[in-house]
Amino acid sequence: MAGYGRSVVLVDALRTPFGRSGPTGRYAQTRADDLVVAVLRELLRRNPQLPPEQIDEVAIAATTQIGDQGLTIGRSAGILAGLPRTVPGYSVDRMCAGAMTAVTNVAAGIGIGAYDVALAGGVEHMGRHPMGEGVDPNPRFLAERLVDPDALQMGKTAENLHDRFPHLTRARADAYAAASQAKTASAYDQGRIQRQLVSVGIRDAGGAWTLSDVDEPPRPGTTLAALGELKTPFRPFGRVTAGNSAGLNDGATGAVLVAEDVALSLGLTPRLRLVSYAFAGVEPEIMGVGPIPATEKALRKAGLSIDDIGRFEINEAFAVQVLAFLDHFGLADDDERVNPLGGAIAVGHPLAASGIRLMSYLADEFAVHPEVRYGLTTMCIGLGMGGTVIWENPNHDGGTSK
Repeated sequence: MAGYGRSVVLVDALRTPFGRSGPTGRYAQTRADDLVVAVLRELLRRNPQLPPEQIDEVAIAATTQIGDQGLTIGRSAGILAGLPRTVPGYSVDRMCAGAMTAVTNVAAGIGIGAYDVALAGGVEHMGRHPMGEGVDPNPRFLAERLVDPDALQMGKTAENLHDRFPHLTRARADAYAAASQAKTASAYDQGRIQRQLVSVGIRDAGGAWTLSDVDEPPRPGTTLAALGELKTPFRPFGRVTAGNSAGLNDGATGAVLVAEDVALSLGLTPRLRLVSYAFAGVEPEIMGVGPIPATEKALRKAGLSIDDIGRFEINEAFAVQVLAFLDHFGLADDDERVNPLGGAIAVGHPLAASGIRLMSYLADEFAVHPEVRYGLTTMCIGLGMGGTVIWENPNHDGGTSK
């Protein structure tokens, strides 16, 4: 990691299948902390070379930190997963970038020598805990006009982004959304997404047990005609729809971060090598532009340019937000380097969990494309922020990064 004495690597990342939120969603009868536990246990099972007692920290993110997502979930989930009681843990909240921040937090600790090995993750059960549950915004936000009222409703911030950049039309957003669905379907057909998943035993409303082993949200075969018929819930005659946005979802993610020398000594294979990261603030009412300054900042820290990046994993909270990023950096809407396995519009966006989902997709791309040297994971964040992490491919063979 640039500026630090130790190289930090991600050696594994996986997630539960994502579900649709609500009373009919597959995780309606499943606790949020049990989703995290399933991920932590699977990380340990898949990496038997890693002694659990050698884990120095567990950082788990959740946007709504109450109920079964509360109780310092990094610590409580670690205990529930069977980690030694000597392994500490804590919770993280940076809204959509929770898991991303959990990763950068523990990676920074590894970089300065505070840790050797750490687990990071994120969870969101939006069916049990809708966005904003229990929140009491300070009245000064509106009374003193510190933020526009739209800043507190993510869908309205996406409509504002369409206003700011009129050339980012609904037609472009719908076309991007249809492509995300198609790429996700293709990735499933190739078996590339399934290998990143941990199956979860779940109960239905009648108490019967079944297995969650694929994502629930994708809609294969989505057409532009069907997307064009959808209503615009955030504004009459608007441009943001349920079809060109990520849905409300439930799910959990997790990753193992290790100092590279320690990983090699334990026989763990690096899948991503951390180069730099950055977070940036923007106007809250157009939070979707956040990935742009965050990426510019991370590139400066790494001494790289956008032309050095061979793969982009951009969280698709809204299609317009991705399009704004692509336009800013001169990338085509259908650039093959961008979200080649599809993204959140198809597979879902359980808020604080999504950052590591991006990393698992990038790691899979790095494994099958050794000619690619650098990639990035980036996302917009509620209340006007963006986050970007730049990674190097440990499998890089010296070929072109394009």
